[in-house]
Amino acid sequence: MKYFTLIIAFFLFSCEEKKDVLLPKSNVTIVKDVQDHSPIYIFFKTKGKDTIADVNRKNSIISTNWIFNIDKRLPLKLVIPEVMKLQEKKRAEKAHKNEKAENYYSYADSIGKNMAFLPFTKVYYKMEIANNRSQLYFKKNGMIKYSGRKTYDFPKSNLKQFLDSLVINPKAEITFSYDKNMRFEDYIQCKILVKTIIDKKIPFVFINEEEDYIY
Repeated sequence: MKYFTLIIAFFLFSCEEKKDVLLPKSNVTIVKDVQDHSPIYIFFKTKGKDTIADVNRKNSIISTNWIFNIDKRLPLKLVIPEVMKLQEKKRAEKAHKNEKAENYYSYADSIGKNMAFLPFTKVYYKMEIANNRSQLYFKKNGMIKYSGRKTYDFPKSNLKQFLDSLVINPKAEITFSYDKNMRFEDYIQCKILVKTIIDKKIPFVFINEEEDYIY
C-alpha cells in the first residue's frame, strides 16, 4: 500500500476524538511491508507548558508484529521509557508468545512516497551513560561525540568515514548512545544511518546493535 501523507489519522470512536501522529521522514526504505501487525500509537500532547507522550496500544495483539507509530516531535526522554514498558510486556508474555513477531518503528520515505519500517526487536534500551570504552554519542545538534583513546566531535555525515578509519586498529566494539533531548525524528534518521552502514559489513569493527543508551 502506498502512503502519500506524513500524518496518520487515528480515530477514537468511543469519544469521537481525532488525533494525528506526524511521522518521522527519511529518504530510504529499510522494510517496505509488514504483514500480520498491530498498531501502537504514541501521540504528541501538551498540557500547559508540559509535553506528554500519550500512548494508545488498545488494538495491539501480543502474537503479532507491533508497529510503533510515534510522533516525530516528541523527545527521546519521553518516548523511550514508554517503548521500554511495551517491550518488556511483550518479552514477558508466555501464553501467547510468538517468537517470530517483531517490533518496528514506522516512518515516511519522502523519496519513495511510501510508508516504511525500521525493526528494533532486539534492541535493549538503557536510560544511562554507557560504560563502553569506545562510544559514539549522537548529539542533538547533529554532531557525534567519539569517546575512546581520544575524545572529539564530528558531523554524523562522516560516520562511515570514521568507522572505516578504525579498520587499521585492532577489532573495536562500538556502542551507540543518543541525546535524551533529541527529537524522535532525528533518532530515527540516526538509526537508519547506522543500519545502512552496518549492512555494508565494515571489517574489523563490531557494532553493538542490541543496546542503545539514552542520556
